Amino acid sequence: MSKTKKSTAGHYEILFIMPNKFTEDEAKTVIEKVEKTIADGGGEITYREYWGKKKLAYEIKHNAYGYYSLCEFNLEKSLLTAIDQSLRLSTDVLRHQIVIKKSKSEEELAHDKKINAKIVAKKAEEEKEAKIKEKKQANTPEPAPKSAPKKETKTDMKDLDAKLEGILSAKDLI
Repeated sequence: MSKTKKSTAGHYEILFIMPNKFTEDEAKTVIEKVEKTIADGGGEITYREYWGKKKLAYEIKHNAYGYYSLCEFNLEKSLLTAIDQSLRLSTDVLRHQIVIKKSKSEEELAHDKKINAKIVAKKAEEEKEAKIKEKKQANTPEPAPKSAPKKETKTDMKDLDAKLEGILSAKDLI
């Protein structure tokens, strides 16, 4: 038996941020460049997700916004450092992080899909109930508000004297 361990392909996930200086279309070409770098390094991309433009938590190289992209891939462990190094040197990528990810079996993927379907169904049901509740509230007339007893406001004696003087001095009273 060999005492050395055979290197097998690991499953990794990379999240990278591109600067705001790009447009949506240019950002997608940068994503293709990063995926090509992974493929040229011997990796096989298994999943990709584009998150779009988002506000950064803090400015990175004078950028307040960035385009986020997530990608999962299989790659030999020994080749990972070369890809990491090329992304560090790239001016098209502000930040990136590569993490080891457990690859899911078909059973786990099917289970996740079931759970996601249940969550979506429950949200749809809640939205439906909320719409029904809104319709009921819109159809029922609101009861007329009870007239609150008028609060007596204190008036100044000068104002009362002025009003009384105006009434008494009127010519049409006599």
